[in-house]
Amino acid sequence: MKMTRLLRKMLLLLFLGGTSVLSYGQQNEMIIITQQPLPYGYNELEPIISAETLILHYGKHLKSYIDNVNKIIKDDTEKYGTNLESIVKNSTGKLYNNAAQAWNHNFYFDTFSPKDKAQHKPSGNLAEAIDHQWGNFDRFKKSFAQVANDIFGSGWVWLVKKNNGSLEILGESNAGNILKDEDVTPLLGIDVWEHAYYIDYQNRRAEHINALWDIIDWKKVEERYNAALNNGK
Repeated sequence: MKMTRLLRKMLLLLFLGGTSVLSYGQQNEMIIITQQPLPYGYNELEPIISAETLILHYGKHLKSYIDNVNKIIKDDTEKYGTNLESIVKNSTGKLYNNAAQAWNHNFYFDTFSPKDKAQHKPSGNLAEAIDHQWGNFDRFKKSFAQVANDIFGSGWVWLVKKNNGSLEILGESNAGNILKDEDVTPLLGIDVWEHAYYIDYQNRRAEHINALWDIIDWKKVEERYNAALNNGK
């Protein structure tokens, strides 16, 4: 018998209810990197992102990246440190891919708020910077969506502040993370891997990107922008 979507969701919730997403491996293994809690409930981003997608994306995909980082780095913390950002900046290969994905996802999940709580447009300094760079917010959204949709295969699309004060939209393939670029500060990062949207939108990436504007919380993006200004970046 074909399992219904509701039943799948219930089973996933039951599974995660009995498994701490912060646990790692055997009890005697040291946790170096832990999973950042979600700032909202699994169903609070619906219908933009379903609870089923969020349970799998956050509870399985992100957890696996963090578990992999801990497994790889457990005997070499002096070289890489125990801060996820420093691990991303100082690693290559398998460790980099998993650490970058872990950092990217923490940043991504923290960008959203439920539709009725999110600030839907930028304001203040960031709004002025976007208008200066793209003319208006609608033109920015169109440019951002174009970069996201042009990424071939899996990847990430970023809004960044450059050290010269300008804003830029960057598309990165696979685990592409921009922390190694000292010239930019990330403000907004969107996951365009299929696991981020395929349950809800199948192959309609453009539709998914367009829907995300309803839950992107520009108050959070502004906080990142203003922090960069205050830090002289």
